[in-house]
Amino acid sequence: MRAVAGTSSLTEQVIEAVREAIHTGELRPGELYSVYRLAEQLNVSRTPVREAMLRLAEAGLVRFERSRGFRVLRRDPREIAEVFHLRLLLEVPATRRAARHAGPGLSRALREELEAMRAAAADHDEPRFMRHDRAFHDAILAAGANRRLAEVVAGLRDATVTLGASTVDRSRSLADVAAEHEPILAAVLGGDPDAAAAAMRGHVAHTGELLVAQAAAENGRPADPADIALIRDATDESTT
Repeated sequence: MRAVAGTSSLTEQVIEAVREAIHTGELRPGELYSVYRLAEQLNVSRTPVREAMLRLAEAGLVRFERSRGFRVLRRDPREIAEVFHLRLLLEVPATRRAARHAGPGLSRALREELEAMRAAAADHDEPRFMRHDRAFHDAILAAGANRRLAEVVAGLRDATVTLGASTVDRSRSLADVAAEHEPILAAVLGGDPDAAAAAMRGHVAHTGELLVAQAAAENGRPADPADIALIRDATDESTT
């Protein structure tokens, strides 16, 4: 595991390093790890490591064992399905509303963020890509003029990130993810609220289903149809 370095807080950097190590298999579910050893590997003090592990424990990604260390937990497919169920119920109607009232500012912002996503994909820079991916979605939510809804969706996205759930280089490439945003932008530019909502619905649902399937595979079993149904039910409910 590489030492942390960057401009974000040490705690955030430790969280990112642990998520990456879990993603690559360097930290394996079920095995016991030492907080002290982790701090040495990352070349930081124990304080940011403890803070990071507490946040990851709250998110259900690790579990502390008294005086022993922590274990990486297997991701729960149901939890991921529930997060995406909520995102669909909230984000799809918000996209329809944003497209209905879209002005040149929103169109310009979405175009710029998508171009930045494509550039990051070409550079294989996942952290930069995800910043612009989030900014794309945030611009749509902000245009919906409901600050509280935007905050709730941001929290749901944070939960997914903290869980370390990512499809990149497993189910699809960064370029594939960027391409899923193209019909959303096209519908906003075309002034078609229903098409924008449908494109957002397809993108979010596809992401959720892939992540549920990945989490289930990590647990050695196929995806539970009930978890997939929870996401698909939300796609039906968000059309009304």
